[in-house]
Amino acid sequence: MLGVFSNSIVSPPEELVAAGSRTPSPKATAEKLVSRFVEANSSAALTLQIGHEVQLAYTHYNQSTLHPRSFAVKDEIFCLFEGALDNLGSLNQQYGLGKSANEVLLVIEAYKTLRDRAPYPPNHVVDHLKGNFAFIVFDKSTSTLFVATDRYAKVPLYWGITADGYVAFADDADLLKGACGKSLASFPQGCFFSTAVGELRSYENPKNKIIVVPAKEEEIWGAKFMVEGPSVVAARE
Repeated sequence: MLGVFSNSIVSPPEELVAAGSRTPSPKATAEKLVSRFVEANSSAALTLQIGHEVQLAYTHYNQSTLHPRSFAVKDEIFCLFEGALDNLGSLNQQYGLGKSANEVLLVIEAYKTLRDRAPYPPNHVVDHLKGNFAFIVFDKSTSTLFVATDRYAKVPLYWGITADGYVAFADDADLLKGACGKSLASFPQGCFFSTAVGELRSYENPKNKIIVVPAKEEEIWGAKFMVEGPSVVAARE
């Protein structure tokens, strides 16, 4: 799955900008990135452009049977979801959804609850999701972006900055590498990013800060985002 957003929706993270500046490498535009996604997935790819600011794409091609991809839009809320929730049945009941509702519809409903009951803590909503997942939500009515991954990063997600300054999220690191160069990082596990909140946060440990560590030269990444803790201290040393 792939989501590409202009700087009118989300400001490029300074840490990823700095990572690309430290080690300049070839990049491509957002338009070229989407084209490469389509080319790699042939006729199996579905793409959607929302105004001039957002492009979404996904495919069932070569997906994991344990972590299927899905897409839905409801009330101008667009969602790309990959993975599976262990507690889908109980959450559907909690949010008043039918038994047939899948994960992507559940996430849209959870996001609507977050939006409409503000200042309902966003970490509480994501923390209720049990399973392996990564998702991208875009609310066209408010131009809000909300992205999250599971606690153990069982469904990988990456983010980076294209040559023309778009922020891109994808489950394919190699795809992003070709467009983002070293302005690329793995999205940290147990975290969410919301333009409404204005930053990256941990929902598993909401009181802990997100630390950014420059990656080693030989690594594909330009930086590593990690939740403050003993492992981060060791990495910095």
